[in-house]
Amino acid sequence: MADIFDVIADGTRRDILRLLLDRSAAGSAGTSVSQIVAELGVSQPTVSKHLKVLREAELVAVREEGQHRYYRLLAAPLDEVDAWIVPFLDEAADDAGAPLPEPAVHAAEAVGRAAASAKHAWENALKKLPGR
Repeated sequence: MADIFDVIADGTRRDILRLLLDRSAAGSAGTSVSQIVAELGVSQPTVSKHLKVLREAELVAVREEGQHRYYRLLAAPLDEVDAWIVPFLDEAADDAGAPLPEPAVHAAEAVGRAAASAKHAWENALKKLPGR
């Protein structure tokens, strides 16, 4: 299995994971490849390549219905990322003199993820500009 950090280092894979997270929060039982392609504006072969990496890392599950495949997020492998990050959060809390309350830890994680997604979206938008 690939190192989870290598898997999530790719911006397109993070975009796919975010999309699947958003869809699962909205109650979706799965998202088709064509829906991912349409939502992200990325080619079908590119999406398929990234979904294969995500499947191998066990970050997504696939359900087949005829010729269609529906993907959903499996967040458990991301526990390894949390286990790596939490000591840094604890250290930062120690440096501040008091531990962060649990809601603050979750808020900080959400802000960090949002900032990374915004940076990635900005970089992708810049790449699409003529002359770049």
